[in-house]
Amino acid sequence: MLKLKVIISFLLFAAVSLFIIAAGKKDRDDIYKTTPLEFKIPKGWPKPTVDFFKKNKLTEEGFLLGKKIFYDSRLSKDGEVSCAGCHQPFGAFATFDHDLSHGVSNSFTTRNAPALMNLAWMIDFHWDGGVNHLEIQPLGPLTAPNEMGITLDSALMILKADSAYYRMFNNAFGNPAITSQRMLKALAQFTGSLITSNSKYDRVMNGLDTFSNFEKKGYVHFKNNCASCHKEPLFTDNSFRNNGMLLNRFKDIGRQRITALSSDSLKFKVPSLRNIQLTFPYMHDGSIFSVPQVIDHYIAKTNAPQIGLDSVLRKPIVLNKLQKNELIYFLYTLTDTVFTKNKRFAPDGPVYFKH
Repeated sequence: MLKLKVIISFLLFAAVSLFIIAAGKKDRDDIYKTTPLEFKIPKGWPKPTVDFFKKNKLTEEGFLLGKKIFYDSRLSKDGEVSCAGCHQPFGAFATFDHDLSHGVSNSFTTRNAPALMNLAWMIDFHWDGGVNHLEIQPLGPLTAPNEMGITLDSALMILKADSAYYRMFNNAFGNPAITSQRMLKALAQFTGSLITSNSKYDRVMNGLDTFSNFEKKGYVHFKNNCASCHKEPLFTDNSFRNNGMLLNRFKDIGRQRITALSSDSLKFKVPSLRNIQLTFPYMHDGSIFSVPQVIDHYIAKTNAPQIGLDSVLRKPIVLNKLQKNELIYFLYTLTDTVFTKNKRFAPDGPVYFKH
């Protein structure tokens, strides 16, 4: 009889324990309910080569956390520089009107900040392709002494000192643990969502608008002279090429710095031409300040090829003044103000953005 009572008591204890565990799990599930976001591929666009969101599920909570981090200038050594300090929304998330980016303590970087747009379709990041994953990309700017200049440990201490971050990390990841991996995942959710696909060019391609005669002729010039490297619809082929830019004052050898191959000397990432009207100055060092000057550069280099110039650029580009203007008219159809004025991508308060 005693043995039977023990067995019954054990069974009752086990049942109650399972109930408590199940109830606790239910409570946690009720609390940790994220809002899934669909990664929408624009009409006519290819599927990204890498699925950055396969193991980093895109959610509203993760996106909002990433946005807060992106605009928080406290995450820099002097508390003055945020990610947005170099990647400004009104400049299509590039550095507007500055050849080199501004870092902490009034320092300067050695390259022009590339625009952050359509990153989910990229395979390599930075001008030299030194980073090959969207989640790792922010590490360089965060820790570089002439950019944000902060250590990961210091960045985490700043995040942990703000109670709002605990709440947002909990909402995004199910508990309030603030880690560098989660910080980078949230940033990737925000930056990976910066998709620009609503320019006049896109409307024309989707049958919603028409090119003017100037733009139509410029499109022909583009396809004849530029499309080999700047492939539609992303307007980049994500390759690295020597486009005739000479060794600058920083002795920047480009892709060769990563691969150590002499054949990669002075090769830099082919940037997208989307929003080119807003992302000046141009080239990896911001040394060319206008679109007409960019066109003149390619006309000059293709008509007098130098050693190392990419083979694609050895076909002479011949455009008269009118044709250059027509090409510019077309390139300006790639401007997407729906993207640059999108309040969803803009900072919201409280905002720590001083630069």
